[in-house]
Amino acid sequence: MRRVLLCVALLAGSVAGGAAHATAPRCDSRVLVLSAMPVELGPLVAATASRTTVTYDGHDFYLGRLRGRNVALALTGIGPVNATRVTRSALSHFRCGARSALSAVVFSGVAGGDAIGNVVVPTQWTLDAGKHVVSADRRLIAAARRVAHAGVSLERQAPAGDPACGCLTNPDQVATVAVTTTPRVEVGGAGQTTDPVSGKALPCVPGGGDVLGCAPCLIQEQAQRDAPAAVAGAATFVDPAFFAGYSSPVEDSKKYVVEDEETAAVATQAAARHVPFLGIRAVSDGAGDPLGLPGFPVQFFYYRQLAADNAARFTLALLPRV
Repeated sequence: MRRVLLCVALLAGSVAGGAAHATAPRCDSRVLVLSAMPVELGPLVAATASRTTVTYDGHDFYLGRLRGRNVALALTGIGPVNATRVTRSALSHFRCGARSALSAVVFSGVAGGDAIGNVVVPTQWTLDAGKHVVSADRRLIAAARRVAHAGVSLERQAPAGDPACGCLTNPDQVATVAVTTTPRVEVGGAGQTTDPVSGKALPCVPGGGDVLGCAPCLIQEQAQRDAPAAVAGAATFVDPAFFAGYSSPVEDSKKYVVEDEETAAVATQAAARHVPFLGIRAVSDGAGDPLGLPGFPVQFFYYRQLAADNAARFTLALLPRV
């Protein structure tokens, strides 16, 4: 956390994204790739070619080519309320007449789980502690298993990252400790999405860095101009109740291979529109920490870049098979 505050204090600017606003081709088939936070979407946006931006219902969608696929990438923001809104907006606007122009929805992000750095691809998701379950698409699960079998190079050394989106040109250029376990891909099991903030739509913060920000670091512009807004908007997250909700024990949590705050909400919306869905989550807080840090949020802030990078690596390997 101290690294985050220090980097924010040193903000003098950020890298412009180079994305031009454009009108979305209405009938291009695309894979919708979602993440909750800038740190998660950043590696995928950086790898996207011919990038343009469209805005629907106040949400930016980054269009382009990624690993041979037409994609639309977007941040949902933190929490199931935000995730529901952005997914619903995408499903409503990316249309080709009566049918969806989205061939699949993929979520790439970090989560709590077994061992830091592991990539977990659950076959089922629940938003209400198992009362209702949404299944991931069988074809996408089969593709995920093939990618896992072929092997994906996953990071073990934790990058320092770029918490303020401006201190480093490459968030992976400064390495810290290595986790004590060897990261691997796990396909199967059930994932759980919780709502620790009780139905609130948490706002993003303009210029708010790689966790609270409203855009990937590559696209956050004029962070110094937005610094006053960041201080005001961050008040929601400074409230002790925010982290208290995350720290509360989840009933029967051992049933689930990963726990997050968005994926099942996205899966529910995709299922309602009959669009294939897959959730990919890499572990940011779990076992394998050589520093012995307490769990969330301390481990999350230290290992979020490692987990985000590993989730993105798997997502990039999967896209050619989607």
